[in-house]
Amino acid sequence: MKIIGFIASPRNEGNTAWTVNKILEGAKEQGAETQSWYSSDLDIKPCQSCYGCKQGDQGCIINDDMQKLYDAIEHADALVLGSPVYMGQMSAQAKIFTDRLFARFSPRFSPYFKEENAAQKKLILVFTQGNPDPGLFQLYFDYTKNIFQLLEFDVKEVQVVAGMRNEPAQERKDLHTVMKDIGSSLVSEQFPE
Repeated sequence: MKIIGFIASPRNEGNTAWTVNKILEGAKEQGAETQSWYSSDLDIKPCQSCYGCKQGDQGCIINDDMQKLYDAIEHADALVLGSPVYMGQMSAQAKIFTDRLFARFSPRFSPYFKEENAAQKKLILVFTQGNPDPGLFQLYFDYTKNIFQLLEFDVKEVQVVAGMRNEPAQERKDLHTVMKDIGSSLVSEQFPE
């Protein structure tokens, strides 16, 4: 099994990076091949709404680092998308990444959707936030899960890691096991209901 992590944070060594990499570590311990991608190391431009990706078979016509990610996602069985919560929603880096998925994964409500191209990639969404209430932005997390389901991703879990203002993720002993168990579950398909 191949699993990629996309860390949509401006900080390569922050809470979001730590949580995504801990999930990947748990998957790797179960035999998965893993790879992390950091948005801060990549040049990914926003979608230009040119619809060039829907004109023939060339895909997205923007020549930037998203091309590498398209290839990685195509060859992966699962994606772990991590984002800090900024202003009650995903980071700008996560939004640009999500918008650019349109070139490969058209939502069901789109006239460009082709049933035979349904992705069916497994997905874990991970949000880190400073506020200690994990349910504070639940409406947004549910909305985001729904968007990825419309893109034909098989959303296995939405993990909210709250209270990051007080203590970094790596210092919270409870998170070490929780994050690794999510990665393990992604490989074994044993997700709690």
